[in-house]
Amino acid sequence: MKKIRLTAAQALVRYISVQLNEDEETFLAGCWAIFGHGNVAGLGEALHGLQDVFPTWRGHNEQTMAHAAIAYAKACNRKRAMAVTTSIGPGATNLVTAAALAHVNRLPVLLLPGDVFAGRAPDPVLQQIEDFGDGTNDCLRPVSRYFDRITRPEQLLSALPRAFACFNDPANCGPVTLAFCQDVQAEAFDWPASFFESKIWHQRRVPPDEHELSLAADAMAKATNPIIIAGGGVHYSGATDELRCFAERHQVPVCETQAGKSALAFDHPLNLGSIGVTGSSSANAVAANADLIIAVGTRLQDFTTGSRALFKNKGRKLLSINVAAFDAEKHQALALVGDARITLLALSKALGDRQFAAPDSKLKAEWMAAVDAVTAPPEHNVLPSDAQVIGAVQRSLDDNSVVVCAAGGLPGELHKLWCATRPNSYHVEYGFSCMGYEIAGGLGVKMALPEREVVVMVGDGSYMMANSELATSLMLGHKIIVVVLDNRGFGCINRLQVATGGESFNNLLDTTLHQEPANIDFAAHAASMGAGAEKVDTIEQLEDAMIRARKANRTQVVVIDTDPGPATAAGGAWWDVPVPQVSTRQQVQSASKDYQNQLKFQRLTD
Repeated sequence: MKKIRLTAAQALVRYISVQLNEDEETFLAGCWAIFGHGNVAGLGEALHGLQDVFPTWRGHNEQTMAHAAIAYAKACNRKRAMAVTTSIGPGATNLVTAAALAHVNRLPVLLLPGDVFAGRAPDPVLQQIEDFGDGTNDCLRPVSRYFDRITRPEQLLSALPRAFACFNDPANCGPVTLAFCQDVQAEAFDWPASFFESKIWHQRRVPPDEHELSLAADAMAKATNPIIIAGGGVHYSGATDELRCFAERHQVPVCETQAGKSALAFDHPLNLGSIGVTGSSSANAVAANADLIIAVGTRLQDFTTGSRALFKNKGRKLLSINVAAFDAEKHQALALVGDARITLLALSKALGDRQFAAPDSKLKAEWMAAVDAVTAPPEHNVLPSDAQVIGAVQRSLDDNSVVVCAAGGLPGELHKLWCATRPNSYHVEYGFSCMGYEIAGGLGVKMALPEREVVVMVGDGSYMMANSELATSLMLGHKIIVVVLDNRGFGCINRLQVATGGESFNNLLDTTLHQEPANIDFAAHAASMGAGAEKVDTIEQLEDAMIRARKANRTQVVVIDTDPGPATAAGGAWWDVPVPQVSTRQQVQSASKDYQNQLKFQRLTD
């Protein structure tokens, strides 16, 4: 057997550089790296040695590097991913939030933090977190789908194939952490040459169980007004065409989650729009009366189900098509475990030519009229709302563009109002709702889809949390457009605070708690990093600025002041946010009474 002598770090990089996806592209497109104590000598040297075939990019923050990698995987529908390596200490702990985000969203990323010395000679080593009951650092274990600590070089012979098996298992896909002991990274080993042969990884397509399929077909045969909830699994399965064909053949209306949005063109007559807490009036009205809810590739989190109070038909049943049994079994659903594409085809075949009554077209027309109304420019010279900014950005883009967002009030408004025309044109991270994802996420999307215009919409709060990868986008030559909506604080959570009876407190950057109101020059800040940047005052100026931004060849930032108060009143559904049962304030007492009344509509069991 032919052997190759390499360090453990060199072997890891060589192995991951030759693993291919079904399209025979390298599954890992490259590695994000901030070098430090714990990875610079071992992994740094190894990555340098293969930089011609396996690129390394340097970001400015470990968390946001990982966000870029995760956004890349999402934009690629999990067909490709990236690696991220960090030092042993703060660099590694900075990955925890990003790993949690990838875990929640079922997205692949390879995390390679440095770790303690396996030999424990210098113990405790610089940056080591000492747990009195454990000599190692396992902070990433709870937020990893697969976690391993590499304490011997030869452990990579099993750990690396397991990592790629995890990435390509649709039911178990998520972040993989290989905590790499720094002395082991530099240790040499005689590796079998066959270990470094290219391998094509095929993503498994699980067909539905015949018994579960029969039960699902029977449930549909007995239904009179079913609906489909399209989740992110529709995109990851590549099932957007199958979803459209199923809906058209059987005349079943479609509603979309945040992750599922753009699975069906917004102007398709059977697409009733977003569902749930940030849902359209058309989708939520049909969902309330549906007797069968067909959830396809969704986790059915509380924003989707209106905290289990949205589906009001007393005889309703829930059918959940999901590749993961964990998700398919939620809410006492009739589980149909299987790949979305294959399962929709099989279920359609079982139904034959059965058609249901199409939804009332007036519902969709009324909703679109409401969208047009709230996204139109303001009639007077007042601060615009988020909805009006969204309308301006939408009007300035073509169907090939991608909008990127994450936390705060913008995702809710975008879920309701954005008109997505083609798959993957809507990229909003709302599974973890992580502030600071936006700009790094936009960079990752651009790296995945370089031919498409990528527009990041971000509030001032998220911008302040994480903006450093704006500079990275410029250094790497990946142009994105960033629209900063400055409402001078955390406007979204302030609205929730007031809606639950609370006094506006500690959210807006006003003079009640601060000596001076917020006066941050975001355009100057972006320009200082090299971006083209401008501040605009009106919606008309914003549309003009977007034209200039699209013509530019480098990253552009457009800043506009917005009103922190208004949000789109149309649509929406109840969200379970507990209100204090005891308070001296009348507003809280009233909100608490309303909350207790709403709890009566929750259905925790059938």
